[in-house]
Amino acid sequence: MSSDVAAPTVPTVAPDAPPSILSPAYRATTIGMVALVSLHAFEALAVAAAMPTVAHDLNGLRLYALAFGGTLATSVIGMTLAGRWSDQQGPARPLWLGLGCFIAGLLLAGLAQHMAVLVLGRLLQGLGAGAISVALYVLVGRTFPEAMRPRVFAAFSAGWVVPSLIGPAISGLIVQHVGWRWVFLAVPVLAIPAALLLRPALREVRALDSAPAAPTTHVVRWAVGASFGALLLYVGGQQVGWQAAALLVPALALLAVCSWRLLPPGTLRLRRGLPSVIALRGIAAAAFFGCEAFLPLLLQRERGLSPLLAGVALSMGALGWFSGSWFQGHQRHGWSRRQLLHVGALLMCGGIIATSLTLQPGVPLWLALAGWTLTGLGMGLIYPSLSLLTLSLSPPAQQGANTSALQLSEALGVATTLAVSGSLFALLLNTDVTLGYLLIFAIMLLLAAASVVVARRV
Repeated sequence: MSSDVAAPTVPTVAPDAPPSILSPAYRATTIGMVALVSLHAFEALAVAAAMPTVAHDLNGLRLYALAFGGTLATSVIGMTLAGRWSDQQGPARPLWLGLGCFIAGLLLAGLAQHMAVLVLGRLLQGLGAGAISVALYVLVGRTFPEAMRPRVFAAFSAGWVVPSLIGPAISGLIVQHVGWRWVFLAVPVLAIPAALLLRPALREVRALDSAPAAPTTHVVRWAVGASFGALLLYVGGQQVGWQAAALLVPALALLAVCSWRLLPPGTLRLRRGLPSVIALRGIAAAAFFGCEAFLPLLLQRERGLSPLLAGVALSMGALGWFSGSWFQGHQRHGWSRRQLLHVGALLMCGGIIATSLTLQPGVPLWLALAGWTLTGLGMGLIYPSLSLLTLSLSPPAQQGANTSALQLSEALGVATTLAVSGSLFALLLNTDVTLGYLLIFAIMLLLAAASVVVARRV
């Protein structure tokens, strides 16, 4: 399908009610996939809560940023390779290889005696997590009928919500009473049984005769370049002054060139159809996660909330996300995916505006909770809709590559936004912190507004 031709409207609900995703034919596959999504979410959130203790015990504060940015950087490579392999051979190989890297990284990090070894483990985790996420999307496309996919992706969102609510608290208890190493070592015990539930479905997925050739060295080089650029962005975002510029400028240039090569033609120019779907994923995710990174700081530092109450605000966003995702999978009003995207982007704009108003001391704090819930609701409508459109607008032999591009767009968009906004905020932190917050929210609001425009081009 030409990207220049407007995509046909994709219905959100089939005329006949599809079978349940937990019916006997799909139960094991659904449970296995959601379990892997939940474990990935828990690991990401739990490690964030445990990392200060880890860095102190291993005397590795200098590598603190790298321990976080490394997983995002190497996930770019995992996504790219898994997308090509899934198209050529099916999702089984990238899923098992990704799981192997993910578990090896967890074990390496959990047993590390030096911070450098832990960082190496985190790099392996990112490589595996990127491959697993793409393989799961391809498995959805090859296993579930189109009418059932909205509910599958709603289940994926639910798999993120529970860890968002309890992950940091459980991590704190583990660190305090058992030791931080078990934040890493406990996950493989559950990940392996979850993955084994997928074996029957993976055996049923065959390679397609029309699939493209295996990943070339050329593609791998661009993926490695994008990974290195994302890593430079993350490290550069932690610096200030000329040091930040010395890292951010070449990193942005490298990312721009590599993204142009890795993403489908027309993505960076917002061409109608699938390219705009992939671009919108990066824009909307950047707006949401950019706000999420600074909201706890605003609530604790400027409004005096405890870490617990600031965490409640983030949990409200997660609940809003789940509610939107559930609605898009079960709504029977006949809304098209384009309508859901447009409404979701408008909700994000309104939510970010409401949340930013809490910068003023006289504005009640409940407005931040309501605004962030609204923002999460918008993302809940947008996120699974983009996943569904990517699968629907892709020939089966290109679902892996296009799903890889979708997640690659998110990873690069979020990394770029956090690095640039973090540097601007650090620059203003000691002079006019209120202006710093306003600048951050203005950037995220512009991205949300851009989502409204791009949603019309899907």
